Formats: sequence, C-alpha cells, structure tokens
Amino acid sequence: MHRKEPERNKMKAVFLDYKDINIGDLSWAPLEELCSLEVYETTPAEETAERIGDAEIVFMDSASVSREVIESCPNLKYIGIAATGFNHIDLKAAEERGIAVTNVPAYSTSAVSQHAISLLLNITNKISRYDNALRESVADKAAGGSGWDEISGEYFNSNPLTLLEGKTIGIIGYGNIGRRVAAIAETLGMKVNIYSRDREAAIKSDVVSMHCPLDENNRGMINEEFIEQMKDGAIFINTARGGLVDEEALAKALNTGKIAFAGLDVTQHEPPQEDCPLLKCENCIITPHMAFMPKETRSELIERCADNLRSFTEGKRLNRLV
Repeated sequence: MHRKEPERNKMKAVFLDYKDINIGDLSWAPLEELCSLEVYETTPAEETAERIGDAEIVFMDSASVSREVIESCPNLKYIGIAATGFNHIDLKAAEERGIAVTNVPAYSTSAVSQHAISLLLNITNKISRYDNALRESVADKAAGGSGWDEISGEYFNSNPLTLLEGKTIGIIGYGNIGRRVAAIAETLGMKVNIYSRDREAAIKSDVVSMHCPLDENNRGMINEEFIEQMKDGAIFINTARGGLVDEEALAKALNTGKIAFAGLDVTQHEPPQEDCPLLKCENCIITPHMAFMPKETRSELIERCADNLRSFTEGKRLNRLV
C-alpha cells in the first residue's frame, strides 16, 4: 500500500487493486496531479467499503463495488474503472446516488490482438514444443545420446507445422480487438468469417477466435452443442473471457481430437483451480490473463484513467457509463 497525506484542494482518491496494472515500473503522476491518491495492491471484498472510507474517488481494476459498498460511502462521487469491462460495478446503484462511473474502452486493442495471434502462431508453428525438444536434445547429446536426431523424422511427422495462408478464421465479437485480429489474419493470407454476419461460416472455420464481452446471454456459449458444429480438427483461441467457455466440454473435445488445439489467456477461475480439466490437456496452451500486460499498454491505461477523471472535474462526460 502506498499512502500519501491528503493535499489541500485535491479530492481524496483510493485505488483498490493496482496489482496487475502497475508492477512497480510505472508512475502514478498522471493521477496524483489530479487527486490525493492512496493505492492498494489488492483489496479483500470485505474491506472495500473501509478502504474507500471518506474518499470522493475510487479506482479499481477487477475489484467489485456493490450497492452495499456504494451506500456505505457517502462521500463517493466518482468510480473510475481501470479496465474496459464493468460487470463488477453496480451501475444502477451508482446512478441512483448520482455517482459518475467511467471505464477505459479499447486501450488494450493492440496488445490483446497481438497475444491472440501469438497463441495461434505458437500452436501452428509449435514454437514452445520445438524449443523444449531442442533443449532436451542438447542435454541428451551431452549425456552420450543421439541428440538432434531425436527431433528429426518421426518427431516432425508427429508434430507437424500448419500453414495459415488459405485457412479460415471465425471471429466471434467484431469490436476493436476482433477487427484488429481479422486484419492481422488477412495479412497472413487467411479468409475471415465474422460470426455476426455469417454464423455458420464462422463456426465451421479452421480457427475460431473469441473477442466478445461476457454477459448472461452468452455465458458458456462454447458448449458441447457449439463444439459439435465446429470443423473437425479446428483450433480454438480465447482471449476474451473464461466464462464464455464450458471447460468440461472443451477439454472433452481436445481429448478426442474434435478440437486439435486451444490457446487460452482466460479461464473460468483465475488462477485456474487444480481440478480445471484443461490443465490436463497436452494440446492446450494457457497463459495467465496477461494479454494486456505490455508496459506501454498499462501506461496508456493510467493516462486514460487520468483523462477520464479530468473530464469529470471539468463537467464533461468522457467515457461515462452513468
């Protein structure tokens, strides 16, 4: 926790959970110019109202602000979400209290689209697998074995590379990130099928990539029924939200070969629980919800949080949700 004595003529602000935004490599100056800021790496749900206390401003990444919290903090005037999603904030309660709520849309477009394509390329070119094989071959050679010969011939046959040119990719969620992924895919020679325009073509694509927000209407949409409609041996990419996927159904499809490979940056529980079935699937790459983590992206996020707050203090409505 970083605490500063409140400065005169500056509103008191609390950042509830900066852990994934500022890992010690960024400055809080853009926000500190506008408010007297107190930051916490994480905040347990039961301590949220106490942490906010008499502050007029609260920022958070994924920490929840419920109706109960809002009603417990009478000085609160502004809620700044340091993320794009806002399902963890009770917007109705904030609106009833006249509390402004802002988010930061599209700040991670470049980073998340880059990560989605990186997962895809790792799968098609098996970068991680061949890196491991090469290192093991060097150790084997040093121990008197055949070394490099171990990853030629039969190994290449059982771990083939895939050319993306000429393949199809189905984009589910054609917002900023979906559009960027589609553009990159096209430069690789792929044909793009957009789910909202041609549902069947998107589902039947060689690659299906998720880029839609999560809501109660699409929770678990990647289920047995959906997967059954997919092309046999397709690749599945998810850098959107883990709740979009029925993990049992996906694991079953991976184990049977219905889906050849999956690349995920999100899971239903984060971090995944020990009983997550996807952890046992060798044909599944999982990264720890890190697509937004480039320093440049996180720096822009802090700057845009400051822009939103400045707009609010000037009576304007930049990125206002309520």
